[in-house]
Amino acid sequence: MKKLSELIEDLKDILTGTVPEEYLSGEVSKLIYDTRAEFTENSAFVCIVGASFDGHDFAGEAVKKGARYIFAEKELGDLEGAAVIKVSSTRKALALLSAAWFDHPARQLTTIGLTGTKGKSTTCYMIRNVLEAAGRSCGIIGTIGIVIKDKTYETHNTTPESYSIHEYMRKMVDAGCDTLIMEVSSQGLKQDRTYGIEFDQAVFTNLSKDHIGGAEHKDFEEYRYCKSLLFKQCRTAVVNADDANCGYMIEGSKAKVVEYGIEKDNNGFKAENLRLYTENGVMGIEFDYKGTINGTVRLSIPGRFNVMNALCATAVVSEYTKDTAIIAEGLKNTHVRGRLEPVKISDKCTLLIDYAHNAMALESVLKTLREYKPKRLVNLFGCGGNRSKDRRYEMGEVSSNLADLTVVTSDNPRFEKPQDIINDILIGVNRGKGKYITIPDRREAIKYVIDNAEEGDCILLAGKGNEDYQEIEGVRYHMDEREIIADILERR
Repeated sequence: MKKLSELIEDLKDILTGTVPEEYLSGEVSKLIYDTRAEFTENSAFVCIVGASFDGHDFAGEAVKKGARYIFAEKELGDLEGAAVIKVSSTRKALALLSAAWFDHPARQLTTIGLTGTKGKSTTCYMIRNVLEAAGRSCGIIGTIGIVIKDKTYETHNTTPESYSIHEYMRKMVDAGCDTLIMEVSSQGLKQDRTYGIEFDQAVFTNLSKDHIGGAEHKDFEEYRYCKSLLFKQCRTAVVNADDANCGYMIEGSKAKVVEYGIEKDNNGFKAENLRLYTENGVMGIEFDYKGTINGTVRLSIPGRFNVMNALCATAVVSEYTKDTAIIAEGLKNTHVRGRLEPVKISDKCTLLIDYAHNAMALESVLKTLREYKPKRLVNLFGCGGNRSKDRRYEMGEVSSNLADLTVVTSDNPRFEKPQDIINDILIGVNRGKGKYITIPDRREAIKYVIDNAEEGDCILLAGKGNEDYQEIEGVRYHMDEREIIADILERR
């Protein structure tokens, strides 16, 4: 229970009307923004405008169910028995109310927020690994889930609704965490899900055209602008100096700026002497870095882009530890589920699981693996059902041109027949020059590439990444590629 006066203490800048005096000392039993939630007497309801539903249309029903305090940004008229509290933005109001409802957990944590098109998840886990090696206790909110100590909670959005963010932060504080590392999406910033949080560090990884169209962003300019909002609410900005959008991100920001990069000289951290290696079935990369501290890092995951992720993480963690041995150890052991995740099948060849599920991502990954000059590059993938056919053609063509062998299989067929999806992929595959086979059953396809692996091969299982299910006819069946691989190896 909270008094209304406590909850609205930080709403002064967005209140557009007066709060009736007789309600200020009233107690609020529950804070609700989802119309499907269970209402209680004297609850507060925040009218959120969604893509397909407007909470203002539910205000009268909320009062009948027990709501006594209604937060609205539109005119509602008189709701007998309830106070209508007008604000300029109900999304901002929900963020501030949620912070107060959970006793401001962000103020009890070191907060690190990352935004950018690529690299957020991997960099989050790199930062976490180093900070925990240095003695801190970190929680994560991001694409792969919410991680608090040894518990992982599923999330449907990279950046959840503001109420959930503060709820999970409270769980982190109560569990003994002292640091939050959060992926902050452009959609989350657009919808004010992190409004009111002053991040200790805000991180910019990179920017490319993505999430444009539909219910997301109308154009690249809006996408870029939304990303930049994070740097208006932070104390330190850690930014990729090699990205052309770096200056835009920090324009007008009052934060201290720390840069990192490979190509350009900058005021922070620079990576040099990049060295690819393959050792006992592990593809990795080493590099030296210079900045406020100097050191060497050896990653056991492939790719020059992972140098940028690791360099970014180094710039962030240098605020908390100067021990280069701890930094090197934390980064060396970072493997992120479904992000070029190595799964050991032999010392003589390499197998990686990655989430690449569009042509651009698949091309990037395959080109990265090509740099290691494997004897054969084998790519196993499928495409999701009830999605664009163009994606199927494009992914098929990319794979056929960059992989020595393409194994076309099933992904999440949803309400389509797997063979129909495969036939569409083959239209693209036949535009390329590579060899291919089709094995509709994904488990059988994985068994095939393992049983037929040759020394020096690199095998990519693309598309599923961190998913542990396969969706068929509206039902999600458990299917974890790591478990499938372990079972195949055990049976051998």
